[in-house]
Amino acid sequence: MSDVNENTAVPEEAEELTQEEVNEYKRIRMEKLAALQAEGADPFEITKFDVTSSNADAKAKYEAVEAECRAEAGGDEEKFNELIEARRDECRVSVAGRVMSKRMMGKASFMDMRDKTDKVQLYVRMNEVGKESFDRYVKKGDIGDIVGVTGFVFRTRMGEISLHAESVTLLSKNLLPLPEKWHGLKDTDTRYRQRYTDLICNTEVKDTFIKRSRIISTIRRYLDDRGFMEVETPMLVSNAGGAAARPFETHYNALDEDVKLRISLELYLKRLIVGGLERVYEIGRVFRNEGVDTRHNPEFTLMELYQAYTDYEGMMRLTEDMFRHLAQTVCGSTVIPYGEHEIDLGKPFARMTMTEAVKKYSGVDFDAIPDTEAAKAIAKEKHVEFEDRHKKGDILNLFFEEFVEEHLIQPTFITDHPIEISPLTKKKPGDPEHVERFELFINTWEMCNAYSELNDPIDQRERFKAQEEALSQGDEEANRTDEDFLRALEIGMPPTGGIGYGIDRLVMLLTNSPAIRDVLLFPTMKSID
Repeated sequence: MSDVNENTAVPEEAEELTQEEVNEYKRIRMEKLAALQAEGADPFEITKFDVTSSNADAKAKYEAVEAECRAEAGGDEEKFNELIEARRDECRVSVAGRVMSKRMMGKASFMDMRDKTDKVQLYVRMNEVGKESFDRYVKKGDIGDIVGVTGFVFRTRMGEISLHAESVTLLSKNLLPLPEKWHGLKDTDTRYRQRYTDLICNTEVKDTFIKRSRIISTIRRYLDDRGFMEVETPMLVSNAGGAAARPFETHYNALDEDVKLRISLELYLKRLIVGGLERVYEIGRVFRNEGVDTRHNPEFTLMELYQAYTDYEGMMRLTEDMFRHLAQTVCGSTVIPYGEHEIDLGKPFARMTMTEAVKKYSGVDFDAIPDTEAAKAIAKEKHVEFEDRHKKGDILNLFFEEFVEEHLIQPTFITDHPIEISPLTKKKPGDPEHVERFELFINTWEMCNAYSELNDPIDQRERFKAQEEALSQGDEEANRTDEDFLRALEIGMPPTGGIGYGIDRLVMLLTNSPAIRDVLLFPTMKSID
């Protein structure tokens, strides 16, 4: 282990450490910790540090003071130096963060320290912080240590805004080496499993999750300003309905009852519409026992909202306006990059019925197909796989998935779905084969799903009956009859528009992230044996 010494984090030429090297680094740092503890300087006994500024705010404050001094000096460099020196106390701060690099220069050191907001260069001199602190926390300190520093902000002769340290305190001792600073943490499996290290080493990852938080808070403000009320509904349910998905199942010991994790928010939120709340939304986790890929995670964040006295047209207007508002507020533009495309959320979103879209991209006009047998025949001709239980509407949807989705890059509302795949949706007046439903597609992805909600309890019971039949024929994603929900509809639900948004997919779009795992802090991973 000749490459390991007490003053380096990892050798800069190394991309990956062996377990033996990691163990050696840990041994050395444990010895340093033991020495600190023996000297009565155990960092883990420190309970707090008074932070007066973030790194970003400290640098911004100095730039403002500097600009004022330059304006007052009028180009006189000597006068400027006098003015900035006189205002030193205004630029005195206490900051804290993680040491990311260190350059020793005898009795002085330059260190880069990063907090949540930014990186700042620390200039530490032994004569100012004291020999004891300098030796303990700087000379023998390690990359990865968390320190608190008090001092004043200045600009170096090289032009970098830095913090001139007057005191240094070790707040937490790093015991395991961080990934090498030039190569960073690149292995995706390790990044997802050890997100804490990923956030430290890859600033763009941290920025993605800061942006995710902004997206969700912006959505909340948008809806709150329009009279919507945020609510919470159960995660453990006896009947997991409201979507076509297989639920996770568990057992409630206290009640000796089998329950499921919710797959949707829909049925409970509609109960609240019945109760008179009129405009409600929920942002919460749902759970679907399905596969994992770049756009799907079994545990994900869904937002659903319901508004009384409107329909799916009202949901389209709200969605288009909200997406435009999100892009402008969070990204600074209604034209956003995603991969090789530029997505224009500023233009009016395109609209096509599902039948029109299938006709455009497959050449098959389902309006001209008389029945299920004819639909199956054309499916065989076009090599679209289907199951015996599928009806004409199911096959229309299969054609849509096969021929249409890949073309929907720019925002497009696909409307008027077949009734067979829409058990909770109102029929279109005068067209009993189709319902008032839309899905918004962007970048080939379904971004949301909305209905004019079915509020007829008699029709809803018949739809549940059809779902039970599909379940008996092998459709594991079919809904079961929910008697309490039917009871609520019999009490009376007003005409209502409702919609569900996949928040993770929306964050992927607005952050230009290629996979859902990149926008989930802790994605589902197979356990390591």
